[in-house]
This record gives sequence, C-alpha cells and structure tokens, in this order.
Amino acid sequence: MAENIVSQELDLDQELVRRVQRGDSTAFDALVRKYQHRIVGLIGRYVSDWSECQDVAQEVFMRAYRALPNFRGDAQFYTWLHRIAVNTAKNHLVAQNRRPPTDDIDAADAEQFDVGMRLRDTDTPEHELLRQEIERTVMRAVDSLPEDLKVAITLREVDGLSYDEIAQRMGCPIGTVRSRIFRARDAIDAQLKPLLDTDTRENARP
Repeated sequence: MAENIVSQELDLDQELVRRVQRGDSTAFDALVRKYQHRIVGLIGRYVSDWSECQDVAQEVFMRAYRALPNFRGDAQFYTWLHRIAVNTAKNHLVAQNRRPPTDDIDAADAEQFDVGMRLRDTDTPEHELLRQEIERTVMRAVDSLPEDLKVAITLREVDGLSYDEIAQRMGCPIGTVRSRIFRARDAIDAQLKPLLDTDTRENARP
C-alpha cells in the first residue's frame, strides 16, 4: 500500500512537471503548495531567521520554475528541487558573509527535526509560550537519550559539526553517525509530537 502511494505521488509530480513544461503555470502552483513547507524546513537547517527562510524559499521556486524547461526527469522532482534549495541556501549564506555548513543535508535528513518551521506565526504570546515549552521538551528529550545518541545529536545540532567530523570525534563510521542522529531525532520528535499536534488543532479552529 505504501509503495503504491509513493508511486502515485511520483507519477503526479511527473504529470505536473509535464504540464508546466507545456505552459500551464497553475501546475507549478500545485507543486509549490505541495513542497513549500518541506523546502522551508530544509532551508531552515541552513538559515535560522524565518523571514530569510521565506525569501530564500521564494528564490528556490523561482529558480526551479526557470529551470523546469530543461528538467528531463533523470531524478525525482523533489530530489532535483532539494538540490536547488541546498545550493540556493548556501549561496545566500555566502552572499551574507556567513559560512555555510561543511556538508550538505540529504533529502531524508532534511525532513526530520524541522519543528521550528511549523511555528510560522511567531508574533503571538501563545506561540512564544509554546516555543519555550518546545525548548524545555527538547532539552529533556536530549538528556534522556543514551549517551552515544546524545553526543551525536549535540555535536550535530549544537556544535554544528559535519557528519565526517562527528565520525572522527566519536571514532565510528559515518553510517553509524547518521543512524545515531536519525534515532535521536526520532526520539525527540516523539516527545514533541503532542505539543505540535495541539498547536495544529489550535490553528485549525475557526
């Protein structure tokens, strides 16, 4: 069942891309709506300021729209879009005289731990309280992790080390590092899910 859903999603992307290439701009709007939150979450791993994330995301989709006539479907659309987003975010940091990360964020990695991007309306007192509660929850979740997971996620998220650097620091293969960080983020996400589900329900109220 899951494989069928994934296949249907990829087929839909391909059809939308073909429609854009035939001049249907509404098809591109559909792609933007489908992937905008994921792209903003990815950019947020590079650019911490929310308004900057929005600007960079807009530039990503503008670049993608201009490049779509040359898209041949050798890669999945989101993989292609992800690559544009990473390059655009890194170029943005360079233009701001800020150092981009030493390693790229892969597509699977980017879809995790984008909690901050879900708090889009940051001006309300309610979301300020929620943000504080999220910070406390994250700290408690990290403290409760096994030592190897705690060290890996701290070196990545707090110290900003690359996977290669973490592997050298911890004396283990890079695949082990990725696995530990994945498991750590999964555990943290499980602790955060009740908070985020509550926030989603509040935003859905009329």
